[in-house]
Amino acid sequence: MSERPKTCGFNHVATMTADLDRYLQFYGDIFGAQVLAIMEAEGDHPRMAVVDMGGNGALNVFEVPAESVIGDRTKMGGRGPIDHYALAVESEEKLQEIRDRLVAVGASPGEITQFGPALLSVFFRDPDGAELEVAYLKTAPQMAG
Repeated sequence: MSERPKTCGFNHVATMTADLDRYLQFYGDIFGAQVLAIMEAEGDHPRMAVVDMGGNGALNVFEVPAESVIGDRTKMGGRGPIDHYALAVESEEKLQEIRDRLVAVGASPGEITQFGPALLSVFFRDPDGAELEVAYLKTAPQMAG
């Protein structure tokens, strides 16, 4: 397949939380994420934040009552049709830096998992207990040496 995809990546991932302020604090402290906008609840649309995660990707975070977040965020298969997302970093050193921040706040045991020769990941729990991931994908030249 020589043709490139028609898309240029992901624009945003939409997620839900019962405590938007706590969620924004966590992502700001750990990842340096920046809140681009907060929209107050209006009609049937809940309070929402658009959070710049870097690399032209964002989180759209909706604040909803805790009982309306269905499924078991702690267990694969119980999380709904989208199991988790992984935030990308640009180097193994940045992955280690983020890992150390996550460990410091008790959000990760700190293990770096290698999936094949190209992908290194650190799993963590966000403030709502969802299991998520930070990942570094090596390029072909980096894998060659």
